[in-house]
Amino acid sequence: MISDYRCFFCFTKAFERLIEKENLSVNDKNQLTCDLAGLYVKCREDFSAPAFSRDLYAILKQFTNCSDPYKEEKKKSNDLVLGMYPQLKEQILHSANPFDTALRLAIAGNIIDYAVSTEFNLKSTIEKVFQSDFAIDHSDELKQALSEANTVLYLGDNSGEIVLDKLFIEHIRHPNLYYAVRGAPVINDSTMEDVKYVGMDKVAHVISNGYDAPSTIIEHCSTEFRGLFNQADVIISKGQGNLEGLLGKTNKVVYFLLMVKCDVIADALHVRNGDFVVIRNNTKI
Repeated sequence: MISDYRCFFCFTKAFERLIEKENLSVNDKNQLTCDLAGLYVKCREDFSAPAFSRDLYAILKQFTNCSDPYKEEKKKSNDLVLGMYPQLKEQILHSANPFDTALRLAIAGNIIDYAVSTEFNLKSTIEKVFQSDFAIDHSDELKQALSEANTVLYLGDNSGEIVLDKLFIEHIRHPNLYYAVRGAPVINDSTMEDVKYVGMDKVAHVISNGYDAPSTIIEHCSTEFRGLFNQADVIISKGQGNLEGLLGKTNKVVYFLLMVKCDVIADALHVRNGDFVVIRNNTKI
């Protein structure tokens, strides 16, 4: 389990941005802040960032009666990347190494993360990913594993990012690939509504994991999802949230694809903040 005191301060900053975004009274903001601190004290002995985030959003919904606080931002992100889709598809088709190009674009999309920041530059991140080596690179193993797999499970992360996942999946062209999303809105993570909006259901079987944490916490996911997780020969896990929920917690073949966006994850993987990573589960690092 990835647990660090720095996670608390990251959450306080993210939640300050969120409660300022909502139309709340000063008393409600004070109470939410107290609830945040109280929740951290309650769970500090067994802290899990994804579970903590899920509980915080459940508390926030009680104050706002808003089930999807980033609904507008998610649509803007999806529309932004859909607007880039034709050009990026051409880039993949004319690339000397289409698999590598599609993979890098998918990882660059991980920058769209409102849990980390409300500001991001996707075009700059795309430029950077093509100028950088992967800090950990198991991409050749991933490509080979995909060619041999009967069933592939792809764990989605953020809205907007899902359009770049779609490009990668279109290149993979695996006949039995499932794309999983959150069971309900949380932060800007993608849901069934989002993936259908971008046409993911045209290139993959789409499925909900049945739970509203910004991660994949297997024991809380639906029976259907757990069955598919256990059946899959290869699992592709996008983003930090899914990594936090799964790293070291399963013996399944999982390939984590992400841009490292905080020092806690950087330290856990022995890389630098800002690095791009393709790492197989249970790898000694």
